[in-house]
Amino acid sequence: MEFIKREKSIEDAKLLSPLVWAYVGDSVYELFIRTELTNNSNAKPHKLHIEAIKYVKAKAQADILEKIMDKLTDEEKDVVRRGRNTENHHIAKNANIADYTQSTAFEALIGYLYLTKQDERLEEILKLCID
Repeated sequence: MEFIKREKSIEDAKLLSPLVWAYVGDSVYELFIRTELTNNSNAKPHKLHIEAIKYVKAKAQADILEKIMDKLTDEEKDVVRRGRNTENHHIAKNANIADYTQSTAFEALIGYLYLTKQDERLEEILKLCID
């Protein structure tokens, strides 16, 4: 996503709250899923939305995180831990607390990789999500 300027230095991005990483990661992951679905389907927007939900809901993200944990570096596992353990005052609407905290951890990882400009690694992780 070269057209989007990430102006924070890598050092500054590493100092952001895990909830900020998750905030950005949510959007990055959703855009990735929507783009993949659009690239591989001629479906109408409503059908694309229904399909996207299967990937972006908390339970799906929690399951993906569990699937990829053994492929993460120590630094990435630390980001996941920080994302999972960050106190979040938001109440999960359609997920249990365990899935919600795991999905926040997953989104924190995606946001962290994006904000720290680790684009190649981010792409590797995102591809693991759809395999």
